[in-house]
Amino acid sequence: MSTTVELPDADETCAYCGSRIFDHDPICVRDCNDDCGSPMYFCNYACLSTYVDENDLTTGNACEWSPDENDCC
Repeated sequence: MSTTVELPDADETCAYCGSRIFDHDPICVRDCNDDCGSPMYFCNYACLSTYVDENDLTTGNACEWSPDENDCC
């Protein structure tokens, strides 16, 4: 899977809060399980994290672990 890297427009806004991304610490993400569609831009990790949490994007995407298991660490 390959994708083209392009610099977003100077006025690109955050997918979560609507702030201009280059006024902050921008992050670009793509869903490469779905043909690396259009990028989504976030102005910082706080907006990305909140967006992920509010849209349940981690549900079912992690291993299950219990600290009571014998083969732990």
